[in-house]
Amino acid sequence: MLDPSKPAHARAEQRLASEPVAWLTTVRADGQAQSSPVWFLWDGGTFLVFSQPGAQKVRNLAANPRVALHLGDDGAGGDIVTVEGTAAVEPASPRADRVEAYMAKYQAAVEALGYEPGPFARTYSTAIRIRPTRIRAW
Repeated sequence: MLDPSKPAHARAEQRLASEPVAWLTTVRADGQAQSSPVWFLWDGGTFLVFSQPGAQKVRNLAANPRVALHLGDDGAGGDIVTVEGTAAVEPASPRADRVEAYMAKYQAAVEALGYEPGPFARTYSTAIRIRPTRIRAW
């Protein structure tokens, strides 16, 4: 989906690997879009997000798996990355504290919130896998 020979795509790939927060948009049963900031792990093909099990975004996905995800801009309206795709809860996924790359990215942030990895993983126990159908970068 991303062509690293294009500068905007190469930059998008780098940002998807390093940015700490993305905005995940799901749709409620009444049709209202809902955007939520999420921590995410990009593996080059899919995104992994962990959520509290009772969160609205999890309920939204049960009714409509279509999602959008985007990164913040550069502060001047540039360096845009948007993703369209489908998402599914993955009950068999390892806990957050057992996903080495996720913890490498977020352990300091988890601790800054006053959590240890185990309690964090038990609180944010619902794994969501997002499979992009379209990525735009400019």
